[in-house]
Amino acid sequence: MNWDKKFTQWIGSTASVVAHTVFFIGMFVLYFFGIAFDTILLVLTTLVSLEAIYLAIFIQMTVNQNTQSLADVEGDIEEIKGDVDEIQEDVEGIEKDIDEIQEDVDEISEDIGEIQTDVDEIEKDTETIQQAEKTEVTDLESIHKTLKTLVEEVEKLKKK
Repeated sequence: MNWDKKFTQWIGSTASVVAHTVFFIGMFVLYFFGIAFDTILLVLTTLVSLEAIYLAIFIQMTVNQNTQSLADVEGDIEEIKGDVDEIQEDVEGIEKDIDEIQEDVDEISEDIGEIQTDVDEIEKDTETIQQAEKTEVTDLESIHKTLKTLVEEVEKLKKK
């Protein structure tokens, strides 16, 4: 901590009030040691005036430092506001991305539903085809038996 800050802090303390009070009482006690009252007032007035000038300077220095600190804080606040605005824009961008992703998910869900419907139809068609193949095999076996029987009968007729 700088000496000027220490000094201005001390001036605003209870110790400063006590010290000044003791000093002023001490100045007036000098009258009892034979010093003229006019001389005491002249010296006291001069010292108090000089102290007031220096106190005003120190107070102004503190005000200037506080003003600079406030300006720095204002700058930081502006930076933070800028960062918050950027974050808000990023959040809005993310929200848009989420909406787009949700739309894509909905479309994919619809596509999956359509694909499932197609798969169900293909399964039905496959079952129908398998049943038709079984029927054809049965029909072919039946035709084969009939033809075999016919061939046998034709052979018998030829022999007769």
